[in-house]
This record gives sequence, C-alpha cells and structure tokens, in this order.
Amino acid sequence: MKITNVKLRKVSGVLETEGTLWEERLVMPLDIYPEYRNGGTHGGENQIDENHYRVDAAFVQIETDDGVIGIGGPIPDHHAYIIANSLAPIIMGKDPTATELLWDQMHRSQVHGRQGETMMAISAVDCALWDLKGRWLNQPVYRLLGGPTRSSIPAYASMLGFDVLDAGKVAARSQEFQAKGYRAQKWFFRHGPQSGVEGIKKNVELVRTLRESLGEDDDIMLDAWQSWDYQYTMRMAEEISEYRPRWLEEVAMPDRIDTYAQVRASVPFPLSGAEHEYTRWGFKRFIETGALDVLQPDIYWAGGISEVTKIAAYASVYDLSVIPHGHSTNAGIHFSASQSPATTWIQEYLVKWNQIHQFFLADPVTPVNGVIHIPDHVGIGMDLDPAKIDTEIELKF
Repeated sequence: MKITNVKLRKVSGVLETEGTLWEERLVMPLDIYPEYRNGGTHGGENQIDENHYRVDAAFVQIETDDGVIGIGGPIPDHHAYIIANSLAPIIMGKDPTATELLWDQMHRSQVHGRQGETMMAISAVDCALWDLKGRWLNQPVYRLLGGPTRSSIPAYASMLGFDVLDAGKVAARSQEFQAKGYRAQKWFFRHGPQSGVEGIKKNVELVRTLRESLGEDDDIMLDAWQSWDYQYTMRMAEEISEYRPRWLEEVAMPDRIDTYAQVRASVPFPLSGAEHEYTRWGFKRFIETGALDVLQPDIYWAGGISEVTKIAAYASVYDLSVIPHGHSTNAGIHFSASQSPATTWIQEYLVKWNQIHQFFLADPVTPVNGVIHIPDHVGIGMDLDPAKIDTEIELKF
C-alpha cells in the first residue's frame, strides 16, 4: 500500500449557539501592552448573530492505492499550506503504515520547523496516518497503541470562553457543569501583572467564587495561559492557596524554564504546563529541571500521536502526569485509553472548543456524566458528516 494523494479539504458550516459563543477571553502574553490588554473576545469574529457561529476548517486526507484513507484535523489554512508544499512531497509514494519512518523523515526535512507552525502541520499528518492505520486494520487506534487500559476516563470541564468577570455567572455555570457530572473544572484568569491590584482582586474573586460554588470536594484547575511572571505568580499563589487549586497552569511562556522550576519549588500545590511546547526534546527540558508536576502536550501541536506517546513514556520514568491539552478530544481519548491511569488519570474537555473542533465529525466524542467512554469506531473516528458541511473546496497552493 502506497500514499497516492494528500488532499486538503476546506469545509464551512454554521454552528447553532445559545447566545454568543465566546463571552470573554483569557489573559494573554501580549496583555503587557495596553492596546492589546483591552481587546475583544477570542474567536468572536466568526459569530454571525446571537445564535449562529460560522465554522471554517481544513482537514488533511491521506489517500492510498488500496482505497484506505486517513483524516487529520481540523487545521488552519496556513498549516494546510505547509502540508501541501513541505510535507506532502516527503510522504508521497510511501507506505502509510510506516508512521515512525514518515515522522522521522518529515522532522528531519524541516530543519527550521522543529517547533511552531511546521511541527503543528507534522502533527496533523501524523494523526491522519494513525487514523489510516486504524482503518486499514479495522481497529480503534488505542488498540494499536497498547490499550485499552480501562473502559472510561474522567473528564474535566475546561471553561475557556465563559464569562469570568461576573461572579454570578461563574457560580451559575460552575454549578451547571457540576450537575452534569464533572467533578473537576478548569477556569481561565483574565488578568495579569499589568492589570494591577484590581486585576489581582478579580482573579482572586474568580477562585473564591469557584470554591464556594463547588464545595470542598471538587477539583479546581486554574490557567494563566503563559501570561504571568515569577513575582506575580508568587503573589497570586499566596492569595489563592486557601482555595486548594488542583493545579496552576502555564504561569509563564514556555521558554522560561527557570521560572517554572522556581515556582514549582515554592508553591504548595501542583504546577502544570508545556501546552505550547513541542516534541520529546522540548519536554525533556521541563522534565529534567523538575519544572512541572503535570505535562500537557497538545497532540495536534507537539508532534502527533507518535510523539506524544514518547513524551508520556519519558515522563512516566519521573512519575509525572501527562494530561494532553484537550481541544482534540477524538484523538485525545485514543491516547488516554492507551496510557496507565497512574500517568493519564483524567482528560481535558474544552467545552466550547470541542463544539467547534468536533463540529464536522460524524462521530464526535463527548463526556456523559463527566466521563468519556472509550469509543469503538475504527481509526480515530475522523469521518466528516456531510449534513454539517455547507460548502467544501479542495485547497490548492
């Protein structure tokens, strides 16, 4: 079996929403500058009206002379461009089941793309190859990775895009998702160092509201999205320690390894991060410097299924948790189901992002009563639902 075509499918459709999808954005590294700090909501430009949101996405479809295909995505157009111009020539005509060979050749060919956008494009191709391999063998991908290690996995509700400035809404939404069965939730801070004392007060109010609303037993995760620094993190840690966060996430940009190590050595609760890091070599720095308790590689960013399984194997030597970033639940569940519960004991479910990222899928993976049950579909479950697609074109670059 040989790869005969790498097709890039651009699809569009309309998601029905209950009001505006993105209510508020999270704090961002650029917020140190006032012209960015007061900017609008993340992703709000796609809101058509109060109850409709436009979804545009590209998918990479790898085709073979045997008729077996594999699909990866969704990805933005600029990743599709990299696939078409830099990666497709590497994999064309080769055995699609040779995932180690193809990953290594893609990686070695992109000497200036070892991280960032090019590695994200490699990740999408790798996931498509795993989907293809599962279809070829008529098996779910987690079986090819050595699983399943259990029949279901707890999920935590990741509340990106919900209003975090209105304490009443925070209380109501957190209790709503608690009632849906989630025993853990992650919320996102809106303020960083340049927001001053008032920003600190609003951040603390968020955490206090969550603990008071959810009670003593549920886990609360808190995300600073790489937008703080050491001094600010230590101030915030002192303010929120009494509310017992399950972890504090991404307190600094990922190249600030020393900052993470200093914070981890000083705070009384676990530290997570590295969502924006790439490959086993990038994670090696976090692991060997003792910078994190919980590693969070993104399967569609850090190198695909092939690479994230290697990151997890290395992390297990140090008894670290590996909980991948959760906007790709369909790929994530196959990874999670192949791991020991001691390493991957919960899976992130980004509530709003999954409405978008799984919108076009015929068989989306969603938690039930706060638990994700292991799917039985072949491959990764990447078939698209034609009923969701209003328009489709093939991208040519």
